[in-house]
Amino acid sequence: MNVIPTKIPDVLILESKIFQDERGFFFESYNRQNFTDITGHIVNFVQDNHSRSKQNVLRGLHYQIEQAQGKLVRVITGSIFDVAVDIRKSSPTFGQWVGCELSAQNKHQLWIPPGFAHGFVVLSEVAEVLYKTTDYYAPQHERCILWNDPYLAIDWHLTAEPILSAKDKAGKPFQEAEVFT
Repeated sequence: MNVIPTKIPDVLILESKIFQDERGFFFESYNRQNFTDITGHIVNFVQDNHSRSKQNVLRGLHYQIEQAQGKLVRVITGSIFDVAVDIRKSSPTFGQWVGCELSAQNKHQLWIPPGFAHGFVVLSEVAEVLYKTTDYYAPQHERCILWNDPYLAIDWHLTAEPILSAKDKAGKPFQEAEVFT
């Protein structure tokens, strides 16, 4: 597995070694020891999530203020533009975001450590996203930052108006959001 650095050093794109031939392909999507060796993080993933969304659905920017979740995100159908926003006030990259395309074709994964808000928009007709989390979903601690916050100025690569949930429409502006110290 190779690591592709991003402009936020804690967020990493992971590129698996793909074994492909006329029968199809195989790759190891997760190996705890390999993950620890390449990221320097010893994590215990406790939950796997799977979502399916249609084109232009935008989910985010989500995080849990307590029981903060690290996420290992990958796409098994279609493609998304995936975004992580650093909301750790003590971080030199506080308030910065990084994004990348994850797709069934490129098979890249994005490691987003605890302390980040996360969101994605679906670029393809449909996308299925799988992600592992380092803590359990805790709705009482869930928070949402507005996807189109002008301070963050995220370029979502939108080609149409995004389709949003009521929760995402009601997200807080970044400068009013609860953040990590």
